[in-house]
Amino acid sequence: MVAHLLSLKWRLLLNGFRRSPGQVVGIAIGGLYALGVVAALLVGLVSLRWADIETAHTAVVLGGAAATLGWAVVPLLASAADMTLDPARFTTSAIPMRQLLLGLALAGFIGLPGLSTLVVALFTVATWWRSVPAAVGALVGAVLGVLICVVLSKVITTATASLAASRRFKDVSGVAVLVPLMLMGPIVAVVGRGVSGSTGYLPELARTVSWTPLGAAWAVGGDLASGNVAAALLKALIALATLLALFACWNALLKRALVTPPYSGGSGKRGGKLGLFGILPATPTGAVAARSLSYWLRDPRYAAALLVVPLFPAIFLFQSSQSGNYSMLTILGPLGAFVLAWSIAADVSYDNTAFALHLAAGVRGVHDRLGRALACLSFALPVVLIFAVGPFFLTRDWSWLPGVLGLSLGVLFTGLGLSSVVSARYTSNVPLPGDSPFKKPPGNVAQTLAVQFGGMAVLFLLVLPELALVIVQSVTGDPLWGWINLAVGAVLGVILFVAGVRIGGRWLDQRGPELFAQLIVNR
Repeated sequence: MVAHLLSLKWRLLLNGFRRSPGQVVGIAIGGLYALGVVAALLVGLVSLRWADIETAHTAVVLGGAAATLGWAVVPLLASAADMTLDPARFTTSAIPMRQLLLGLALAGFIGLPGLSTLVVALFTVATWWRSVPAAVGALVGAVLGVLICVVLSKVITTATASLAASRRFKDVSGVAVLVPLMLMGPIVAVVGRGVSGSTGYLPELARTVSWTPLGAAWAVGGDLASGNVAAALLKALIALATLLALFACWNALLKRALVTPPYSGGSGKRGGKLGLFGILPATPTGAVAARSLSYWLRDPRYAAALLVVPLFPAIFLFQSSQSGNYSMLTILGPLGAFVLAWSIAADVSYDNTAFALHLAAGVRGVHDRLGRALACLSFALPVVLIFAVGPFFLTRDWSWLPGVLGLSLGVLFTGLGLSSVVSARYTSNVPLPGDSPFKKPPGNVAQTLAVQFGGMAVLFLLVLPELALVIVQSVTGDPLWGWINLAVGAVLGVILFVAGVRIGGRWLDQRGPELFAQLIVNR
């Protein structure tokens, strides 16, 4: 039965290469990337053969502990994790539990993550090829270490099976995993400076981690190389006890999963509460605003589109701290205003077939446009005010506050008005309701790009008065121009906001059925 499970996993892996050419190319690129990373790690492990014992011990223990932690964390974030041998698929199969556990554990090594970890772990033997006991201990530690990684991953995935079965968890975890990717530059720089400035602390950290379940297995070879046999035996026992405890935990979780498979068919919520519909005014505009805000709070496609907004301050603050010039923070207000305002340019496209409710209910176009714009404005305005005012507590150049605030308000209100027009006239290819927010739907990409970039160009032209006043203040140095810009940005922005809502509402009244037909085509 164990051999059958391994054969099944191998066949499923090979079938992955029989997909469309695009998917095969993606798999090939991922494989080449993994091959490059593995090759670099192997060269590093071999080169540690000639390093002093403390340096090699620190690198192997901390690297192994990080790998173990990664095997525990990645399944929680990667909604597309390998579930080809999902335990729920064996609910109706009478497979003995021991054989099922062993088969699923060994099957974890069939695939890029498992195979890469196994190869890198075995090459720690080359690092400790200084004596026969050290090499043998490194081999034993590597086997225990990779088994702990795989079984720990299985424990995590089995324990969170019910949670991971829900679409909400998959979408939120998919959005959350982008946060460290977008902050990769600052993270790498900070970690690099921390490591270079604390080289004396890392060996002590490695010695501490080596007595924990994360690093015990990876320290066996190093302890034997340094002649500390008692510590090596104790850490091998810690690793073995960790592996047995994980197997026992996985056994209990797997028995429960086979008896009660995860189910995500219902929300389990009781009715009777109207939520935002009971708070906002019982008018057409209020109803549309409540519906839009519900989307902003619950639909991960909206969250993914705005994910970058709260990261702007961290990114710009890091760049400013590197150069010592905090003046670049003043663009946070206009930049945040643009991103938030333009986020509703594809609002109707995100509705998809649900837009039929607006047509069937006879909602006037102006009420539809105003409700959507006010829903966005309810949280966009506080964010823009914070982004526009906050940086001046660091720069202390308060003379520029009125001008920057005027430009930010102008971009926000003008952008919302323009977005109300664009979304009433054009549709975009966006992920369908229920799909991953990062799925790329098929369709006319050229038209989508033309609408997006054309709209941005029009927005730039509409906010030229505010931009011109900022330039005038920069040239003359007179703060009066900033106060004029504050008045112009607020007044002109509101005027263009109202005009955009009215024009977009008129277009929506005239061509609502045609717009809905375009949404059906995009589906």
